[in-house]
Amino acid sequence: MRKRLRRPGAVATSTALATVAVSAMTATVFTPSPTAHAAPMSDVMFVGNNWDGTVDLVDARTFEKYQRIDVAADFDERVLQMRIDQRIAMAVVRDSAGEGHDQLVDDIMVSPEGHTMYVSRPSLGDVAAYDIATGEQLWHRRVHGYRSDHMALSPDGSRLLVSATTADVLDVVDTATGEIVADVPTGDFPHENRYSADGGTIYNASIGNVIAPDAEILDGLKGDRELTIIDAETYEVEKVIDFGVGIRPFVVLPDNRTMYAQLSFHNGLIEYDLEEQRRTRTVHLPLSEEAEKLKRSDYPLDSAHHGLAMNDDYTKICDAGTISDYAAILSVPALTVDAIVPTGDKPYWAASTPDGRYCFLSNSDSDDISVVSYDNPREVARIPVGDHPQRVRAYTVPSEVLHR
Repeated sequence: MRKRLRRPGAVATSTALATVAVSAMTATVFTPSPTAHAAPMSDVMFVGNNWDGTVDLVDARTFEKYQRIDVAADFDERVLQMRIDQRIAMAVVRDSAGEGHDQLVDDIMVSPEGHTMYVSRPSLGDVAAYDIATGEQLWHRRVHGYRSDHMALSPDGSRLLVSATTADVLDVVDTATGEIVADVPTGDFPHENRYSADGGTIYNASIGNVIAPDAEILDGLKGDRELTIIDAETYEVEKVIDFGVGIRPFVVLPDNRTMYAQLSFHNGLIEYDLEEQRRTRTVHLPLSEEAEKLKRSDYPLDSAHHGLAMNDDYTKICDAGTISDYAAILSVPALTVDAIVPTGDKPYWAASTPDGRYCFLSNSDSDDISVVSYDNPREVARIPVGDHPQRVRAYTVPSEVLHR
């Protein structure tokens, strides 16, 4: 049963959860033999090629490529199943956010055991699960409204969060069945989702209507741009913070208080105190000569910088300077700039490798990945991928699911 959650102060209807009875059984303790070994694991970067409808798997240490998974093989079948309003919405997505292309991979998540991949497919308005080793689709599910966007996976892998952009809700999907089990109200155009480090809190950021006019006098047409803070167990909204500007990629530190975020139209990032609900520092980063010539309406979907990652000990930030074609590496907590590293064209996401040594940036216009080192910042590799790479996610998966 799907439950509809409300904002704080609303009267909520609670659904009783079934209790699973566990039989008590006599346990036998087995001691592993000295020759027993854990299955080999590999650090892999999953790169979503939005206009291709494919996902490239890249070794996070050697930068060599593994298989490419086709996640749009069922495209024609899904289109035939659409209602007329869904087909119209698909055309709108193609002609606006898609720049004339269908958007077929927005975000990617991988199950904790590393065998299943989940992909949100904006133009199809759904999310689908795939076997990583075979590429077989396991299930698919339409989200509320017409478009699916950023995702997050619960620490135990049982719940997948999917931003349903046009419905202004966060859908909660049971990963075992693909069923939507809850939906949580958000601001306009919900975007990035994050679980807190302890897994107890969900952060959802909304960007507002990015296809509304960009003139500052018409800013109100973009709607509510908020950070929605949600209890990860009950899916009740605990707090809503009105930012008044689109919240792009962000990171919340393990203290659940300090947040680093990129904002629409801002060339740089901010530091934000979630307890005091105030901006504590603002970092302005340089614009390229070409970027200085851009009008506000030229920014891609209101993005100036779109892509934010940190190394594993939270001492470095990797910031994607989208309209200026660079990666900025900053030291934390000083927020001083270590280096401005040129990348490919229009870097649109940043993700750290599992070992925290490198930042992968997806160059959406040059169809490649820039690999930038955190220490002694520089581009150490350029990896060709598919058409219009955007989201990049890092996972450690069994080596047995990989092939070339």
